[in-house]
Amino acid sequence: MGTGPRGIRAGRKLRSHRKEQKWANKRYARSHSLTGLKANPFGGASHAKGIVLERIGIEAKQPNSAIRKSCRVQLIKNGKKIAAFVPRDGCLNFIEENDEVLISGFGRKGHSVGDIPGVRFKVVKVAGVALLALFKAKKEKPRT
Repeated sequence: MGTGPRGIRAGRKLRSHRKEQKWANKRYARSHSLTGLKANPFGGASHAKGIVLERIGIEAKQPNSAIRKSCRVQLIKNGKKIAAFVPRDGCLNFIEENDEVLISGFGRKGHSVGDIPGVRFKVVKVAGVALLALFKAKKEKPRT
């Protein structure tokens, strides 16, 4: 180990060197680089609102055989189009085209989950009402 700069006037050198070396840490670089924000449709937010374009069924990956109910959503904040999974049995019936939905991540920090290819988000609310409340029949979808 060589000795680095030291002395009464070495503060700037030490500080700038430390600032450079932080980027060698993979975890630091990933959390502080702006490419992750640009690639993320939510733009760093945890949830986003969008308009349902169409309801789709996505085939599960091998070896599973199922059609996972999903919908194509256009985000209001930036106009990006994403596919969002609709959780629970029969909840796709509560979602219609042109509904406003609240979307959140699917739990793997930007990766698709399980056997659903290319779907990184899930639907949480429809027309301001939680999907779980609609599923359990605790609330009704408002008429518009």
